[in-house]
Amino acid sequence: MVQQEHGSVTYGVITESNQQESRVALTPEIVTRLKKSNIACVIQQGAGEASQFSDDQYEKAGATVVSRDEVFRRANVFGFINRPQDADLAALPHGSWVVGMLGSFTDQQYVKKLDQAGLTALAMERLPRQLSSAQSMDEMTSQNSVMGYKAALLAADSYGSFFPMMTTAAGTIRPAKVLVLGAGIAGLQAIGTAKRLGAIVTGYDVRPASRQEVESLGARFLDLGLDFSQGQGEGGYARQLTQEEQAQQQAAVDSKAAAFDVVITTAKVPGRRPPLLLTKAGVEGLHRGAVIIDCAASDLGGNVEGSKPGKTVTDNGVIIFGTPDLASGVATTASNLAARNLADVVSHFATAEGMKFDLSEALDDALVVSGRTEGDGGNE
Repeated sequence: MVQQEHGSVTYGVITESNQQESRVALTPEIVTRLKKSNIACVIQQGAGEASQFSDDQYEKAGATVVSRDEVFRRANVFGFINRPQDADLAALPHGSWVVGMLGSFTDQQYVKKLDQAGLTALAMERLPRQLSSAQSMDEMTSQNSVMGYKAALLAADSYGSFFPMMTTAAGTIRPAKVLVLGAGIAGLQAIGTAKRLGAIVTGYDVRPASRQEVESLGARFLDLGLDFSQGQGEGGYARQLTQEEQAQQQAAVDSKAAAFDVVITTAKVPGRRPPLLLTKAGVEGLHRGAVIIDCAASDLGGNVEGSKPGKTVTDNGVIIFGTPDLASGVATTASNLAARNLADVVSHFATAEGMKFDLSEALDDALVVSGRTEGDGGNE
């Protein structure tokens, strides 16, 4: 049986199971915000340390700081940056709610595990981001913005010369030429950051609207001589290209990429294998010392052929960084943003009687496991 704090909804957060993760799903600022909505908060001791939030800060904001086991015992709603692992699922109380990026598009076996655990699971990746009411809940947008910023910084730090043009006593050093493939939230942030660092930046995306977006930041748009006029998919994300379109795009990008010092790829298709934007031939065409930042690299693959999480140096001296967790490198700000997204979702479904949902609501599309019996109007 779940022992709750005062009020009917208690939001619990534990230390993320992923050892590479520095973010936390609750910050002191958000504790105060949830308290105003009569939502109590419990958090595991030390959960915010990697994000520079102390237990004292949480307690002063009104949260209860307890052991991991106590979080599971006291809370009835749980927030995660990454999805809960098997050990977490085993500890979550039957009938409780789980909110986070659950990977529900590609892993139905995991969704089945959530169902078997008797949980109500809300996948942040399924929120209808085009709705104005869901804008403050859009964790993909907030974290991708952080990712794009950090990608540009990592590229500048890894490249063996300056990003801006420098005039020195020994001569003038030309600015770096940076190519950003994918002009969504992450790509535009990478473009803007690289421009502020002084690089000559070029961007590319298949969406028709992307040219204006790229040029509005003072960057050039890479003209491949191709027309993917239906390049935008549902929710504002780039659609998956056909095999023929991908082949045309790859050949053109491979040819154009050779002129650049840095390539940053950010083209993700949520929950699915990312499109291949730079093939082995394109990588081999880059000069020695060129840097690639593949933000889409994961176990499903990446935008760059041969990329994988971590650092790789090719035989021709090109440095490839597969960086699926870049947002974690800006943990304080990324946590504040993600915690706000998660908290607004919890607040939306919280009522005086507990957590409830109405199947007529558009936001309920994000519920991948309902935790409800036939005829029941909600989950308490």
